[in-house]
Order: sequence, then structure tokens, then C-alpha cells
Amino acid sequence: MSSVEEFRAEIRAWLADHLVGEFAELRGRGGPGREHEAFEGRLAWERHMAAHGWTCVGWPVEHGGRGASLEEQIAFHEEYALADAPARVNHIGEQLLGPTLIAFGTEEQKKRFLPPIVAVEELWCQGYSEPDAGSDLANVRTRGTLSPDGSQWVVDGQKIWTSLAHEAQWCFVVARTEPGSRRHAGLSYLLVPLDRPGVEVRPIVQLTGTSEFNEVFFDGARTDASHVVGEPGDGWRIAMATLGFERGVSTLGQQVGFRREWDALAELARKNGAIADPLIRDRLVRAWIDLEAMAASARRGVDPSVGKLHWAAWHRGLGELAMDVCGAASTVAAGEPYELDDWQRLFLFSRADTIYAGSDEIQKNIVAERVLGLPKEARV
Repeated sequence: MSSVEEFRAEIRAWLADHLVGEFAELRGRGGPGREHEAFEGRLAWERHMAAHGWTCVGWPVEHGGRGASLEEQIAFHEEYALADAPARVNHIGEQLLGPTLIAFGTEEQKKRFLPPIVAVEELWCQGYSEPDAGSDLANVRTRGTLSPDGSQWVVDGQKIWTSLAHEAQWCFVVARTEPGSRRHAGLSYLLVPLDRPGVEVRPIVQLTGTSEFNEVFFDGARTDASHVVGEPGDGWRIAMATLGFERGVSTLGQQVGFRREWDALAELARKNGAIADPLIRDRLVRAWIDLEAMAASARRGVDPSVGKLHWAAWHRGLGELAMDVCGAASTVAAGEPYELDDWQRLFLFSRADTIYAGSDEIQKNIVAERVLGLPKEARV
């Protein structure tokens, strides 16, 4: 048995032994559009994982991880998804900020921030998008100014679509710290606590009736001057590196979830007779083929922007197909006052898949300019 197969067997056995009792009730809970589900239970589960060494498996051992290889990380995410384990609550800290600090942080920052991520003692959110700087992140207007004595950054501005900010204790914020700078220049990557004066978090109610996204307002919020990752003014480079980590191997686990959704939809089509429609059959087959291609591309190491375009369009299309399989029933809420079934929630929330984490339009520009080497789009 290879080391990867041994690793896969180890995590599979551990999940089977520990997703029991109160944790068994968490199976399948949480995830995009459903982050409100059993949050405290999922937090307890993830701290249980941490106590047994199953968080941050891809991090180097010296930073609290297992030093798992790429193949082992793929195995971990696949087995976690196959076990129908609950959606992670610490993924922003573990998969985005942690690798960023390991690559670019100071030794003091690593000692201060990495252990609480491994232990799931501090949760993080991502302060990138703004009302006038969504996918066009370089238009950031949130300001960061050093206090007169140089001991703190003072942050003023607004972030929007900030996932899980209402549950997080910290936010990594892209802010403009050089007055008069424009676009990519003059930005810094600041680590800002959310439990201090000058920070207000307002949930945004979505089409699903849930509120996993938030607006975050900074009005004189303060953080230590040492809480800047990289050099001041180098925030764009750091922020882009974080986005690269965001679209890493964990997407393979996401695709296992997609496969489970496809299987359930195909079974529904068989049960309610929709499978008799040749157009429905054709769309189901095409969705299956596309999912296989997506998984093969991810294992081959496809460019993150290409991968984002692929899975976002696929998942949105599956939501549309689900409405057609459900037929007229899809237009009626499952209960009062606004109770949705899983297929309605999938359809509504997946409308955002091609927008968040970089809209399709921006991803296509990135692929054209950075992957294919085409001339840059004309900008005013």
C-alpha cells in the first residue's frame, strides 16, 4: 500500500470512528447558502478535529500541520466529502490566511496567528470587495493610516460580501495606505480585529433568506502597526497570492459534493418521471460528462481562474436543471413563511457562483491576459 493509500485509509477510518453520536447529526450540514446550519455544532466538530491533528493537514509540520503532500491533501478532501462530513467553519483561516502568512508573514506573525487557526480558536474573514471594488479589486478605497506615534494602523472604509464576518474574530483587509495612489499601487494587507471599537458588521439577507454575507464598516478601527503582511504598499501581490490559495486542492472535495448533488438529481428525475423527457436526459448526461472533465482538469493542475469559470458555470447550470426536473413544484415554497427545499436553495444560491470570488468577466480577462498572453483590455 502506498503512503497516499495509507493516508486515505487513515482519514477514512478516523471519520468513521468520530462522526458518531452528536457529531453524526452534523452530516451534510452547512456549506454555501447553508452556513447558518448547526454553526456551533460544526465549530465543536472542527475543534474536535484539531484536537486529533486533522486541521491544516497541508501545512508544514513546524507550523502545526501534517506536511501532507498534494496527493494526500486531495485524498483528505475527497474522503471528507465522501463521508458527508459537515462543511468547515475555519476554511478561510486554514486555506487562505494561513498559507499566506506561511509564505509572506514575519516570524512574529506566524507565532501569533497560526496556532489559533490550527486549534480553531480564532476565525477569519476576507476583507476584499467594496461597493465600488468588487471583482475590480484594484479600485479599493478603504484607507489605512498610521497613527501619529506610528504604533497602529487606523482603518476607515467599507467592505461588502464578507463571508462569515458575523462569526469571525479577525479580518484580513486590503486597504489603501499610500495617499494619492491608484489601482494596484499603494495597497497594504492588514490584519484587523473585529471585536474592537470602530467596527460594525451588518448581515445581508440573500435570496435564500439566509445571511452568510455581510457588510463590514470600519470607522477609526485600529490594529497594531506590526499587523501588515509583507511591506506596506505591497498588498496587491499578497492579496493575489491569497486568491491562488483559495482555489487550490480543496476544490476536489467540492466536486465530490457536486457529484452527490448530481446523483440526487438524477434519482429525483427517475422517481418523478422527468427522466422520460429526452431533453432532461441529455442535460443530465452532459452535466455528468462536464463534471468528469472538471475533476480531471483539477487533478492536472488547471489554472485557478479557468477552474473557477468551469465549476461556477456548471453549478449554476445544475441549479437551473434542478428546477426543470422539479417542474411546477419548484415555484412553490416548501413551507411558511419562506421555507425552501434543497433544490430551490441550490438554484437561488448558485446564481452567485459566477459572481463571488471573482466574476466570470474578470476571470476571462485574467485568463486572456495572464494565461494566454493576449493584449490587456483598454482601461480608462
